[in-house]
Amino acid sequence: MKETIQGTTLPVLELQLDPGESVIAESGELSWIDANIELSTSTSGGGSHGLFGAIKRAVGGSTLFMTSYRATTAQGLVAFAAKLPGQILAMDISDGQSFLVHRHGFMCGTDGVTLTTGVQRKLGAGIFGGAGFVMQRVGGNGKAWFELSGELVIYELTAGQSLRIHPGHVGLFEETVTIDFASIPGIRNKLFGDGLFLAQLTGPGKVWLQSLSIANLAQALVPYMPEQSDSGSGAGGIGGLLGGVGRITGE
Repeated sequence: MKETIQGTTLPVLELQLDPGESVIAESGELSWIDANIELSTSTSGGGSHGLFGAIKRAVGGSTLFMTSYRATTAQGLVAFAAKLPGQILAMDISDGQSFLVHRHGFMCGTDGVTLTTGVQRKLGAGIFGGAGFVMQRVGGNGKAWFELSGELVIYELTAGQSLRIHPGHVGLFEETVTIDFASIPGIRNKLFGDGLFLAQLTGPGKVWLQSLSIANLAQALVPYMPEQSDSGSGAGGIGGLLGGVGRITGE
């Protein structure tokens, strides 16, 4: 398997698969393939066992179905494009090792990589549109690719060392890192009143933070979108959608 990451601001992951090689991804992640790639979609990919496992994975922020992309009799190309400006990270995963990544961060992985629910917390409607804070656990044995938004800031936390972070900036961390949440008084926050919810990550382990928070991006765009009354046009539909985000997040 040959891996190439094209571009900078909106990167694209291209994988050249040898005959018989395959990768898995959530449904909807694909950007393009060539004629030598065969697709198959089921509920059993990503380490799920049957429909119940797939439903559990979907409740945790993933999709119900996983798609496998396999090269048939010749080399084949499959590509996945980033959905937001940011970075694509490649990680080798071995047995007993796992990572937690934000709900939309898993791009694809080789056979043997598992995708399950990692963390689910209700922090109020303001941060994630009522869906709460969700992270997926990526483990198993193989190679995985992750998409993180904006620039990356990496910390290596020692045992007992903690870092408090706005939840939208938590991108990826090793499972040796523990996570907890607390309301921090002293900051007047329009979402929760007098207090700000922060995630506390405690080492040992490595942490990848993303500078672009999707919730902050949505809030920044709301003032420039048409009102919902313009829903007769395509732009109005988008404005109505993001306007809904603005109302949820307290704009």
